Amino acid sequence: MTQEKGTLSEIAKLFFKLGCIAFGGPAAHIAMMEKEVIEKRKWMSQQHFLDLIGATNLIPGPNSTEMTMHCGHERGGVPGLFVAGISFIFPAVVITGILGFLYVEYGQLPEVEPFIFGIKPAVLAIIAAAVVKLGKKALKGWELGVLGAIVLIASLLGVNEIIALLTAGVVGTLYFTTKSKFDASPKSILPFLFLQAGSATVSKITAVNVFWSFLKVGSILYGSGYVLFAYLDAELVMSGWLTRPELIDAIAVGQFTPGPVLSTATFIGYQLAGWQGAIAASVGIFLPSFLFVWILNPLIPKMRNSKTLGFFLDSVNVAAVAVMVAVLFVMGQDTLTDWRAIVIGLLGAFFTFGPKKLNAMWIVAGGALLGYLLKLV
Repeated sequence: MTQEKGTLSEIAKLFFKLGCIAFGGPAAHIAMMEKEVIEKRKWMSQQHFLDLIGATNLIPGPNSTEMTMHCGHERGGVPGLFVAGISFIFPAVVITGILGFLYVEYGQLPEVEPFIFGIKPAVLAIIAAAVVKLGKKALKGWELGVLGAIVLIASLLGVNEIIALLTAGVVGTLYFTTKSKFDASPKSILPFLFLQAGSATVSKITAVNVFWSFLKVGSILYGSGYVLFAYLDAELVMSGWLTRPELIDAIAVGQFTPGPVLSTATFIGYQLAGWQGAIAASVGIFLPSFLFVWILNPLIPKMRNSKTLGFFLDSVNVAAVAVMVAVLFVMGQDTLTDWRAIVIGLLGAFFTFGPKKLNAMWIVAGGALLGYLLKLV
């Protein structure tokens, strides 16, 4: 799959850069990775990248962060997995840690809304470009196109993305297995870890308590930042560790800082137990992802080489692209609400699809600057 093994320093530089500019949520993060890892550096085939996306959607944890780990593993083995993941997470953890300190000291967050206003429409074009490229690879026939369309409709109607992906995988496997007259029974391919998410109230909050709470959340978390909100509400607010307004502020920090929204954990950890709590929460929530990817990555080529599991991967892959399309549609509705956002979105599309293509970093930076300037109009 991989063209050649690379150095850990090149892996660190790439994913640190992405960690600094990765605004817009998992779909945007994966789109930036596709451009850097596949289009520019050709570290692996587009098909294998798509297989990684499909498989990663089926395990707990932040999908885009886990994709950085997969890419690092493909380029630099197990050390590359850890270097890529840590490099991607590090900028967000540092920024949210500093914001956590300022929040505790001064009780409010900095004014960043004008910059985020410009970033959101700019990343729509980046996501669209990835959807086009990955969609071409995923659509291997009209049957997969129909399956993808059904998943798209289901996602827009609010069906849980994990249920949609698994259902598409099972239905596609059964259909294509029957069609090829290949008699094999689908096998379970993924271990699911079930942990008790509740938390007993403790008299004193320590870094160990914080680590354990966020380890549990990181081990069972599927879905978006809104799902994270529900998990943390049950784990922290119900136990009396945080108030709900404090949790809302923490989720907002994760949304407007670059990198994974799970960096919210760093912010909350500082609120609960200072810098020790920030470190404990960060390690706790991201550690399960490193372990899941470490276990999953070597299995994906074997899945592709199996005829039956290959059908499963193809079906999940086209479903994953359909989910990205649904995310793009919903983000577009929420973002393109006035002429300024539309202008930024059109400029982003021009510099993504037009004759003068720009790196995603410049599109994000340009969107932030334009958002700030246009907000003054």
